[in-house]
Amino acid sequence: MQIFYDLYPATKHLHLLLIALSVLFFVVRFGLHMAGSTLLQHKFVKIAPHVIDTFLLLSGVVLCFMIKQYPIEAPWLTEKLMAVAAYILLAYMAIKSNRNRLFKIFAFLGAIGWLMFAAKLAVLKTTVIV
Repeated sequence: MQIFYDLYPATKHLHLLLIALSVLFFVVRFGLHMAGSTLLQHKFVKIAPHVIDTFLLLSGVVLCFMIKQYPIEAPWLTEKLMAVAAYILLAYMAIKSNRNRLFKIFAFLGAIGWLMFAAKLAVLKTTVIV
């Protein structure tokens, strides 16, 4: 089991890198979408976010096992997963919905807000819901 403790810093940093890449791709894709750019049609731009997010999810699951904290059992982690789900829903609405520009901008800002809340929960490991 010592190997888990040895790999924790690397796994955590990989997770943080994947978060940064995921958010960067979201912001860039949103900007391209709002500009009506044809770059969104490139295969790399379509596939890369899914690959990054898959590895992000896997690294998160591995970290849960490493720190021995699981959703439902650890309230902060349950709340973080709910915040991530809200982020995903709003990010989808910001890029894929057939709504007007103002709606998409508010969905984008809401997604970023939920992401910041999830980051706060991850750092402080305290919940709002008691």
